[in-house]
Amino acid sequence: MIDYNDINIVYEDNHLLVVVKPQNIPVAADSSGDDDLLSALKRYLKDTYNKAGEAFLGLVHRLDRPTGGVMVFAKTSKAAARLQESIKNGDFEKRYLTVTTAVPKEKKAVLKNALYKDETTNTVYSVPLATEGAKLAVLDYNVLETRQSLALLDIRLYTGRSHQIRVQLKTIGCPVFGDLKYGAGKTPEGYDMALWATEIRFPHPTTREKLVFRVYPPKEEVPWKFFDINTKLSIKMENTLS
Repeated sequence: MIDYNDINIVYEDNHLLVVVKPQNIPVAADSSGDDDLLSALKRYLKDTYNKAGEAFLGLVHRLDRPTGGVMVFAKTSKAAARLQESIKNGDFEKRYLTVTTAVPKEKKAVLKNALYKDETTNTVYSVPLATEGAKLAVLDYNVLETRQSLALLDIRLYTGRSHQIRVQLKTIGCPVFGDLKYGAGKTPEGYDMALWATEIRFPHPTTREKLVFRVYPPKEEVPWKFFDINTKLSIKMENTLS
């Protein structure tokens, strides 16, 4: 069982709970039966505030099990509804860092793909747009730095499709480092997947103040340690603030 004391809480008020999701645990209960982040945080709220019964905590966005990084949860149903509205209206911005096992041909690009999810195998495929059940996925990337065959990418998501970044990068021949599902044969085993939710920006559900939360990946671990994360990311993010 996950010890909620080990979870890094970045910010908390009466409406929001912002945390760093550890890698390799599910966000919510799934078929694996493993303990999940949402359940652990509900235990935290129940114990911390002596709540009777199960504590409410709204899940408004997700990260894949192997992905780590910053997430926001809603502590009230009103906050959950307003955060979901922000996502729907495009007012909820998500940025990621990733390391790919090949260098993209273009330094900057927008990727648009139709993605189809096979629910029986939990696998996502890039398919023709007219395919029944397919959904449009859009992201842009910027290559921040390269080291031989590895590339450090800053990614902004415009849609929130399942396994989106992993599949879209695979389609351009640049699978995510450590992604055994979509990078089989092209990525080393034994390492965590190098995909990290680095930043989220959204209006506070009640005050409407613009909030920005940024969390860097584990910079001492492979492959992140091969790159100058501090310098590259601080310059990139400062530019986005201007």
